[in-house]
Amino acid sequence: MRATVSRLWCRKGYQAITLFGHIFTREQAMADSLNRRFDTLKNHEMIHLRQAQSTRNSWLLFYTLYIYYSLRALTYWRKTRNAAYYLNPFEMEAYRHMHDLHYLDDKAQGAHEWRKYARMPLAERLSLLGSLRRPS
Repeated sequence: MRATVSRLWCRKGYQAITLFGHIFTREQAMADSLNRRFDTLKNHEMIHLRQAQSTRNSWLLFYTLYIYYSLRALTYWRKTRNAAYYLNPFEMEAYRHMHDLHYLDDKAQGAHEWRKYARMPLAERLSLLGSLRRPS
């Protein structure tokens, strides 16, 4: 997956976003870095690609579920900043494994751990949040 610059798609405060199999960044230097080497940020975005494969290879279904889980997590906006983003099961899997650069080695058919987080109550996801955002 190649990275390109688009301030329209990558909003302020985020380093990169994956849309329909493309990585968008806000700055050319970041895009060049992602195109040159495989690091934790690129791994995070590649996990989203594999997650889309696990939703019957449908970007439409992936984004429908992504929006659904984000809207459900909005109820926790007072407890944590950006709850809709960080409590989303897709983001939880990506953050948990972004520092493991070999996580996707055996995931050719898609990354499925997000389903485990989707079954958890939001309160339980909130309690896991701190450990998922730190490298293990």
